Amino acid sequence: MSVLVTGATGFIGCHLVRRLLEAGREVTILVREAYGMGEPLPRPLATVRSQIQAVYADLRNVKLTVRAVEEAAPEQIVHLAAAGTTDPFLPVNDALRHNLQGTLNLLRAAFERTFATRQVIVARTPGERCAMNVYAASKAAAWNFCRMYARTQTWPIHGAMIFQAYGPGQPEKTLIPAAFSAAMAGDDFPMTSGEQERDWIHVYDVVEGIEAMMRCDLRPGTTVELGTGQATSVVEVVRQIYALAGCGGQPRPGALPDRPGEAPVQLADARHTRALLGWQAKHSLSQGLRLTLDDLAQ
Repeated sequence: MSVLVTGATGFIGCHLVRRLLEAGREVTILVREAYGMGEPLPRPLATVRSQIQAVYADLRNVKLTVRAVEEAAPEQIVHLAAAGTTDPFLPVNDALRHNLQGTLNLLRAAFERTFATRQVIVARTPGERCAMNVYAASKAAAWNFCRMYARTQTWPIHGAMIFQAYGPGQPEKTLIPAAFSAAMAGDDFPMTSGEQERDWIHVYDVVEGIEAMMRCDLRPGTTVELGTGQATSVVEVVRQIYALAGCGGQPRPGALPDRPGEAPVQLADARHTRALLGWQAKHSLSQGLRLTLDDLAQ
C-alpha cells in the first residue's frame, strides 16, 4: 500500500520511513516547503531519498495540506508531526496551531477530499492521560476530535500511544542521549529526583508496532499502546547507562527540580496490545541501552 508519513524528519519518523521501505511499501513524506527549496533532509532520509516521494505543506495551512494529500493519494497515513515533543511547555498558541489545527487539517484532507485513504494512524503520548503540560493537553484535544470523527463518521482513525521511546537518532538534549554523553565523558549528570517510572521502548520496536497496526483491522477510534509493559524509574535508567559506559562520573539525582505535575508512573498495557495486534516489543531495556551505546560508539 502507499503510505504518507508526516513528521518523517523526526526521530521516530526517520526510522519508520526506512522500515516501510524495507517492507516494500511505496512511501511519500509530507515535509515543510523549505525542504523543497534546498534545506537538507536528515541523513537517514537523505540516504534513501531516491526511494521516496515528497509532498510539501505546512499542516497549519489547510489549502496546502489538502493539495499535498491529494497529490500523494495515500492509502494509509501515519501522522507523527507534532510541536513540543522535546519542549512540552511551548507557547499555547503554537501547540494548538500545530497539534490541534494541523491534525484537523490532515483529517479533513484525508477523508473529506481524498477517497483513497483507508487508515490514519495518529501518534499519541501517555501524557495525555493527565495533560499536565501544554504539549500533552494539545495532543489530548486533537485526539478528542479524532475519536469524535471516528465514532460519528466512522473514519478509520487509530491512535498509536507511544511510551518512552529511545534509540539511535534521538535528539541530544533528551534524557538518554544526554546521560550517555555525560557518562562516556566521565562527567557527573545533574538530574531531577528521577523517581518517576516510565515504560521505555526502543525505537526499533516502536516502528514495528506501528507497522503491525497498519496490517491490522482495528475499529475506528481504537488506541494501541506501544510499550513493553515494564516500568523502570528514570534514575535507574541513568544508573544503568553509567554502568554500561564505565568511564567514571555518576548520576546526581535531586540536583534539578522535578517538573510540575508529572505522572508518577506511565505503563503500557502490553497484554492488550498483544491481543489486538499479535505483536509485542522484542527489546528489553538492557538490550536497548546496549544497542544505543553501540551506535554512539561508532
